[in-house]
Amino acid sequence: MAGALAGQRPGLAQQPAAAPAAAPADQADEATLPYRTELAATGDAALDSALAAASQLRALQDSAPTGALGLVGRAEADIDRLQRALASLGFWAGQVGITLAGQPPGTPNLAETLAAAPRPIAVQVKVEPGPLYRLRQVETQAATPEDQAVLDQATATPFGLAAGDAARAEAVLGAERTLLQRLLAAGHPLASMVQRQVTVDHASRTMDVVWTLAPGPFARFAVPAVAGDTRVSPGFLARQAAPLAGQPFSPAALEKQRAALLGLGAFASVRARAAERLDAAGRLPVTFTVTDRPRRAIGGSVAYETNYGPSVRAWWEHRNLFGGAERLRLEAEVARIGVGNAGDAGNMTYRIGGTLTDPGVFAWPGLTLQASSYYLRERLDAYDRDAITAAAIFQRPVTPQVTLRAGPQLDFGAIGPPGGKEVPYQILGVLFGARWDTTDNLLNPTRGWRLDGTVAPSLSVANTAPFLPLRVTGTTYWDLFGDKGSVLAARGSFGSLLGSGRSSVPRHLRYYAGGGGSVRGYDYQSIGPRDERNKPDGGASVVEASLEWRQHVYGNVGAVAFVDMGNVGTGGLPGGQPRVGAGLGVRYFTPIGPIRADVALPLMKQQGSSGYGLYLGIGQAF
Repeated sequence: MAGALAGQRPGLAQQPAAAPAAAPADQADEATLPYRTELAATGDAALDSALAAASQLRALQDSAPTGALGLVGRAEADIDRLQRALASLGFWAGQVGITLAGQPPGTPNLAETLAAAPRPIAVQVKVEPGPLYRLRQVETQAATPEDQAVLDQATATPFGLAAGDAARAEAVLGAERTLLQRLLAAGHPLASMVQRQVTVDHASRTMDVVWTLAPGPFARFAVPAVAGDTRVSPGFLARQAAPLAGQPFSPAALEKQRAALLGLGAFASVRARAAERLDAAGRLPVTFTVTDRPRRAIGGSVAYETNYGPSVRAWWEHRNLFGGAERLRLEAEVARIGVGNAGDAGNMTYRIGGTLTDPGVFAWPGLTLQASSYYLRERLDAYDRDAITAAAIFQRPVTPQVTLRAGPQLDFGAIGPPGGKEVPYQILGVLFGARWDTTDNLLNPTRGWRLDGTVAPSLSVANTAPFLPLRVTGTTYWDLFGDKGSVLAARGSFGSLLGSGRSSVPRHLRYYAGGGGSVRGYDYQSIGPRDERNKPDGGASVVEASLEWRQHVYGNVGAVAFVDMGNVGTGGLPGGQPRVGAGLGVRYFTPIGPIRADVALPLMKQQGSSGYGLYLGIGQAF
């Protein structure tokens, strides 16, 4: 026997609405009957789970008790629900049996029998799945002959459904979504499914599926409109959205442009809406609706390392300074609080200044200028330094994963050994950098890769000595079981002063290792060459590596185990014995990122260094 089932068979038509959480009005005065539902296992775990989820008898037995008539009605409705669940998994000939106190729902005077039956009422549900049906024919056809070539291209590769597969409803619907997505991605914004014809042949235990699809016309984007109650300049927004105009329609291109507008930093949300029909020129109108973030904000952060001490940072930000989504952030930071002699502010490190971010510089969409200037006062174990720095870095994404940056840098100040005489210096340089990022989260990545490299041709004016500092850092993350609960993270970093010895480079531009973000368990900047006073002297090269296991434990709590390694050399490549640290940590996950606490031990303790390290902060270690 065969039948056309589009619009009537379970799983492929409208799903049944959830049963009401309370008894109907005509049963409101009826005494409620407690009951317990026993759903017999079928031997198929996936099927048992689907049946349990579909049964309203089971779901409502505690939260929504009902009377005798309501219990009978609930059982009758469950027969249809469970048959739909069977069919959705390919068991189209399945049978459902339900008894209430040993009687089927259609028994005469059942309500009176239940009212007198022992409590709780025993509800037995038995399901016979029957044979698994399979797909015999899977066919697609275009609504018009002119569209057949487009449809042939969309179906040229497998789309998740083929003859011989189990006749499961979700697989059919999933394949349908895949076909429509392919047509949309191919530039057909009005693509639709005209008809889905599903025929089940019980004699052969097979099912045929035939789709009729209408790709609709190929279209490009019209000039986008930007709407919403915003203080950002309309002309600026029009320029930022303009790159979408003329591009072939695709959901990915629309999302990319939406993300670019959101990335300006001035908006709390950006919604993209495509029109339901093309304009007179055959293009697809699009409207982005924006909602402003608060124009001004304040914030701060705290961090702690055992040997570096606590640090406190506070900032104030304006997110639309001149009407073009310019962001001005003024910030101040104090670190090494209480390090050294108690109460001696001279041992602290200070940093104060600001950064102006202009996303519309030169009216070039995507090009961003970050201009910054800071005053620094550093008192570290490796050097004392007082300086003023300035930079103007231009950056632009060239793909969703790759961002390039470049710009001049100035660093004028004085530096010397700790407690010694500071010697003036002037550094002129140009930074060139690139970043490749395929990770899934900024502060708590669970999969993907990151690779960041910088090279900065520089000149030390005092001795006219050129040098070329290079730094390349790569990280990768593996979601081991696909549930983001167990993540293996790895980091590697290499740096070298190309074309110059370290003696001609100011101390703060040399390479150091040790501390949080480097080799945990060792004092900050403690790994590497030492001067005659056994103070860190910096090197001409560095290599670092870390391996970290991140495990979700319970709720918002996680744990980590890690090993770090690092070495600093006096030549172009690090040599000698690397230093290794290992430890454990906990994570508390918040909407702004994980709060981190790590404890590490040095496996090769250095003279004069601490025997452990404690690190507190926000975000993962890398």
